[in-house]
Amino acid sequence: MIRARNLLALLPPLLLAAPAVSAAPAQSCSGEHHGRTAPCLSGIASWYGEHYRGRKTSSGEAFDPDAMTAAHPSLPMQARVRVTDLATGRSVTVRINDRGPGYGRVIDLSRAAARSLGIEQRGLAHVRVEELAERAE
Repeated sequence: MIRARNLLALLPPLLLAAPAVSAAPAQSCSGEHHGRTAPCLSGIASWYGEHYRGRKTSSGEAFDPDAMTAAHPSLPMQARVRVTDLATGRSVTVRINDRGPGYGRVIDLSRAAARSLGIEQRGLAHVRVEELAERAE
């Protein structure tokens, strides 16, 4: 059995191995993006996957980690958003079909969206989230 003292000895190396992304609060951003004025948010994105496959999302559909979807606390269900990784400039378009995330994050992506954005291995990324004009049916 590992003693508490031994666990404390492991803490500094674990902290050094943690991703260099902090859970800063979401910030609003606005201005000219892709030729139009659009409100947006910037903050930390995370992703969720296989563990939630088949569970009911807030929209009522079953969660599919292979679909290009995301969870957001307040954007309308079925809204399409562009998520851009601020470190790489890479972006994906996802459909909002669930509520969340928590933990000071601005959006929770499906595994497919995280993979497409290039953040699956990192787990977290600083992103900009822009609502697009069109909605999914």
